[in-house]
Amino acid sequence: MDIRELEIFIAAAEQLHFGRASQVCNLSPSALTRTVQRLEEQLGQTLFLRDNRTVQLSASGKRFYAYARQAVQDYTDFQASLNGSQPVSGALSLYASITAVYSVLPDLLESFRKTYPEVHLDLKTGAAEKAVAQVEAGEIDIAVAALPDRRSAGIVFLPIMTTALVFIATRAQAEELQRHRQGSFNLQQLPLVLPESGLSRRRLEQWLKKNRVTPNISAEVSGNEAIIPMVHLGGGIGIVPRLVLERSPFREEVVVLEQAPELDPYVVGLCSSKRNLQKPAVQAFWGLAELNSAPA
Repeated sequence: MDIRELEIFIAAAEQLHFGRASQVCNLSPSALTRTVQRLEEQLGQTLFLRDNRTVQLSASGKRFYAYARQAVQDYTDFQASLNGSQPVSGALSLYASITAVYSVLPDLLESFRKTYPEVHLDLKTGAAEKAVAQVEAGEIDIAVAALPDRRSAGIVFLPIMTTALVFIATRAQAEELQRHRQGSFNLQQLPLVLPESGLSRRRLEQWLKKNRVTPNISAEVSGNEAIIPMVHLGGGIGIVPRLVLERSPFREEVVVLEQAPELDPYVVGLCSSKRNLQKPAVQAFWGLAELNSAPA
């Protein structure tokens, strides 16, 4: 059997009408029938169940249909790859926080959609601290995430930008600290608004442990974005990536505390798995990101 015969069988299987299938293939009905009969002889199986009114795939026909479609697709991709123009299609799932959607992804998504219009994009949003777990669980192809302190062996990371972790307060709190403590402050005494989990929480806990400070945690929230309005409402001192602060609608309502402890910054980028990177759509998106993040 050859690719043309497989294409003829696929047309017959999808039309379930030999007359219409012959028109699709630009063949006479008798030529199409002979092709199907030849395939059945080679396989030793009946592929179609026919009577005077209907045409249906047999159980063997359904299995052969799946095989034929994959074989034709593989052959088409192989031909295209020889010409350096392998088409990229299918679906690509992305996960990012709201901040990342507005700051990291816009140019990249626009470039990808223009270059690979056949790829269906599925964008999910959520807390940044859950991004890596989404990839590890196999639920997402690519996530925008902060580079974790420890990475699983099967996880790969592409750095795109670096953003500082900053302490924030209301203007009244900042003025109070400046007036009574000459710009410095004691984290053991001040109420803190912290994320429930994630890299910034771990960075702060490492600093607290190193300096033997027991924190006064007044509130815990899910997601960095929620910390800023909580601080604005007087919940306490917060810690957020500067990137999140710059994109927040409450950014003018809080101030950065310049005399705060200095924590290691965030390295933000794309996160995927080695297995996912075997997918053409993931490879294409990753490649564009590498080009966009390369120094000029």
